Amino acid sequence: MLNVLHRPIVNYYGGHIARLLFAGQTAKFANSIPCMQITSYPKEKINILFLENISEKAASFFTDKGYTQVTRMKGALSEEELIEAVKHVHLLGIRSKTMVTEKVLAAASKLQAIGCFCIGVNQVDLQAATRAGVSVFNAPYSNTRSVAELVIGLSIMLMRRITDKNKAAHEGTWFKESAGSYELRGKTIGIVGYGNIGSQVSVLAEGLGLKVLFHDLETRLPLGNAQSCKSLDELLAASDIVTLHIPANKATQNLVDAARFAHMKPGAIFINCARGEVVDLQALKEALSSGHLSGAAVDVFPVEPEKSGAAFVTPLQGLPNVILTPHIGGSTEEAQENIGEDVSLKLFNYLESGISYGSHTIPPISLPPVTGAHRILHIHNNVPGVLGALNARLSDNGINIVGQYLKTNEQIGYVVLDVDQQLSQQAIELLKTVKETIKVRLLY
Repeated sequence: MLNVLHRPIVNYYGGHIARLLFAGQTAKFANSIPCMQITSYPKEKINILFLENISEKAASFFTDKGYTQVTRMKGALSEEELIEAVKHVHLLGIRSKTMVTEKVLAAASKLQAIGCFCIGVNQVDLQAATRAGVSVFNAPYSNTRSVAELVIGLSIMLMRRITDKNKAAHEGTWFKESAGSYELRGKTIGIVGYGNIGSQVSVLAEGLGLKVLFHDLETRLPLGNAQSCKSLDELLAASDIVTLHIPANKATQNLVDAARFAHMKPGAIFINCARGEVVDLQALKEALSSGHLSGAAVDVFPVEPEKSGAAFVTPLQGLPNVILTPHIGGSTEEAQENIGEDVSLKLFNYLESGISYGSHTIPPISLPPVTGAHRILHIHNNVPGVLGALNARLSDNGINIVGQYLKTNEQIGYVVLDVDQQLSQQAIELLKTVKETIKVRLLY
């Protein structure tokens, strides 16, 4: 019996740059792994559901590989609608509006994986998905450039007060003046959150002659001449432009409130292309109305309509030198194509090869192909004795294990077993009886 314990490749590198380098190699790495073309389940019986107008490339990725039951829908579904829709679905693709709750997962008895065709996964109950043995993938790097470019574009528009001049021109007024208009060069931009997007903003900003400050709770390697600030207040007090690139969680709920806006430089500009929940919009309105801030751009909101064209209300409407956009930071043709390719590849590799790299729920394993044996995937609760029980069940019944691969996280274990072809079905039935088993699947 061969027992190989794999570590995530990303752990072998240190710091943010390594994560970016690794991410850039993901597609090449996954494409270099041969996939078995014959799976245990007929491709025409695999049901794939893509919601929220996911890129056509994602659907064609699977149809080109022989999967015929691919359904693509434009809008999001409510919890009740989704519970009904996922009952016979094996792969589910969503963006940011569809909420995959514990109730949805409980109804999805055949669901193998969820692809979040966006950078976040907060729309999925990851704890419930982990308990259900459902792999969750996303594309954390694919729209980085799109968001970063929007931040720089918004900065220029706001610093030049283009919004006011554009409005006047549309209303028939020739509002030609330089008062209150500034170049970016020589100004200071403060980046709150120096992850994938924040660091990309840093690079673009410095190229335009901006001084770059950043603040992050994690230790980050500065790019170029960027300087780290010890506290958020230090960054706010020193920045002409403040841009947010942080996740939404309990710690960041209304992180930027009235007190934080008061701490910003008079006349500063504020940009939020991160998450709507991290900003107190009423406090932002007051800071703008009082003249303490000279402008703002907001792309994300605490409550957003589910469909394009729906009614939308925010306290920031009607304010001068304020740009409001409908969560389009990553909505470029290039970003959507990149996301479609990235997430589709991860879903495909997991479905056909059991490769779980990039999953937020299933421990990461990279698998070489096997010949002369059948491969079984086993997901179980991570408690002592399960691996021994698996091996004992098989050995006691004379089933030889040709290869075995194991990876665990705090909650579950993921074991891949290569067993004798003639006895694979018997092996599956035996493995299902092992206590703590969540899912068993014959891969090929």
